[in-house]
Formats: sequence, structure tokens, C-alpha cells
Amino acid sequence: EGRALFIGGASPPCALCHTLKDAGATGSVGPALDELRPDEARVAAAVRGGIGAMPSFASSLSDAQIRALAHYVAKASGGAP
Repeated sequence: EGRALFIGGASPPCALCHTLKDAGATGSVGPALDELRPDEARVAAAVRGGIGAMPSFASSLSDAQIRALAHYVAKASGGAP
């Protein structure tokens, strides 16, 4: 579920702005997640509250979806769970 949300389930999709090799994403607006290697808590906080040019997804994704997305990004990028 987290991978699907990253690729296209979120609006706008994470893959539009972020690079993440596992997802085949090559966005250049946000940080390259393979280099940043964020942990789940950092991803969840950014998704819930927004950061920089990234909008908050708190009103468009459920808590379960945010957790799934955060878990996927942390695991796929090599960040800590």
C-alpha cells in the first residue's frame, strides 16, 4: 500500500517530486529519498504537516495510509523503521 501511495495514490503523488529508486521515481523538486534515508517518524511528520514546498497530506490521507507510506519510504530508502 505504501508503494502504491508513493507512486500515485497520494495527490499530488510523492513520485512527482521525489527520487526513490525502488519506486522508479525521478522527481527533482524534493529531496532524493535514497540519499536522505529518512526514518518512519520523519516521513510521517513531513507527510502530516508538510515541509518547505511540500504540502500537508493530513486531510487527504488517513492515519493508516500515512503510516504505510512512511514505513515504505523508510524501508525502501534504507532509513530506520
